[in-house]
Amino acid sequence: MKEKIRCPWVGDIPIFKDYHDNEWGRPVHDDCKLFEMLVLESMQAGLSWLTVPKKREAFREAFDGFDPKKIALYDEAKFTELMLNEKLIRNRLKINATIENAKSFLRIQEKYGSFDRMIWGYVDYTPIVRHPKGMEDLPASTPLSDRISKDLKKLGFKFLGSTTIYAFMQATGMVIDHTTSCFLYEEMMKEQLHSTK
Repeated sequence: MKEKIRCPWVGDIPIFKDYHDNEWGRPVHDDCKLFEMLVLESMQAGLSWLTVPKKREAFREAFDGFDPKKIALYDEAKFTELMLNEKLIRNRLKINATIENAKSFLRIQEKYGSFDRMIWGYVDYTPIVRHPKGMEDLPASTPLSDRISKDLKKLGFKFLGSTTIYAFMQATGMVIDHTTSCFLYEEMMKEQLHSTK
């Protein structure tokens, strides 16, 4: 059987293949999942991306299934417990940011009805479709991710710089950045064609 051609960043790492094939670039509209991706991308900042997928289940367990309502209520005792959890990325600023971001996330839900409605409004509720040929065509950030990052910062979010936000946009399908040689590129193009009819 012929091996599937994937985006160059995937390599031959099974955990990457699974994430790429089943999640990355697929539009996400579930608020809990959107919050999960915000947490994971902020935790990844400055680290190798492989660090985060390996610890994803540990994060899910430690952070109550990425439920922002529960995380927003974390107290000093829970913070200490997280800092002592060797399965996590034990960065004081990032863990604190996750708790503060949960509070900001809930405020947005209250104001807009859902985080999904607010964040997808930046792309008019339709993924930005790009046609990168290789890694050199994938930007680290864009003027739009700059804007979203600044806006979220004003709303109280932390550890969500422009590069982190662009990675979040790619992960949640706000931007479709599968390379043109990737087997998912054609599938994504067909999906977009059907959704705009």
